[in-house]
Amino acid sequence: MSASRPLIGLTTYLEQAQTGVWDVQAAFLPKVYFEAVNRAGGIAVLLPPQPVDAAIADRVLEGLDGLIISGGKDVDPARYGQVAHAATDEPRRDRDAWEDALLTSAIARNLPFLGICRGAQMLNVTLGGTLHQHLPDLVGSERYNVGGGVFVDNDVIVDADSHIAGLIGGAVIGKSYHHQSIDRVADGLIVTARTDDGTIQAVELPDLSFGVAVQWHPEQDFDDIRLFEGLVSAARDHSAMTKGSL
Repeated sequence: MSASRPLIGLTTYLEQAQTGVWDVQAAFLPKVYFEAVNRAGGIAVLLPPQPVDAAIADRVLEGLDGLIISGGKDVDPARYGQVAHAATDEPRRDRDAWEDALLTSAIARNLPFLGICRGAQMLNVTLGGTLHQHLPDLVGSERYNVGGGVFVDNDVIVDADSHIAGLIGGAVIGKSYHHQSIDRVADGLIVTARTDDGTIQAVELPDLSFGVAVQWHPEQDFDDIRLFEGLVSAARDHSAMTKGSL
């Protein structure tokens, strides 16, 4: 029944895009994200970057049962007190502000959320942490981003007592496409997965019912939607608790 399918908001890109005769600024999100939500039993609602304050973020989340902070361009390093590395993307400050406000509100109201790639980094920065701006400088290779739209498989080891381990077990093949990662971990976050070189691959907010963020791209694995199922299940429970049965 549609009443049991929770509403999951997904943040989107805002980029110059071409379609037909049009070449305009447009909000978009690859289909694999919201398709994974649909297959997991949720209803996808897209959330494009727009002017925001705390009241607007609260109003948006009032209508949702869960939230996904999706991948995309690098977070503005000014947000964590650094000068941009030569390899860091031009900042998308409107998106940074939008997602910061949504995450702050989601945490305050214990709304289930999942961060993906940039989403994990944005969560850490929102809570006061920092990022490694260019991983090849740290790990000595391009193992996490070979470019050209090719997602690279990396073995991820998950802490056995973590929330995420309850969903996907102690190990997973992470589909990587990132050149940045979490550096100093924000207060309140715990690291729950890494790769063999120590790169952080997942963090959680243990005091929330579902506050999980991963550095890899689970939406790229069509055969494994367990993280999305976990979010949708938590969102369904949240809806039943806060809105009652319809």
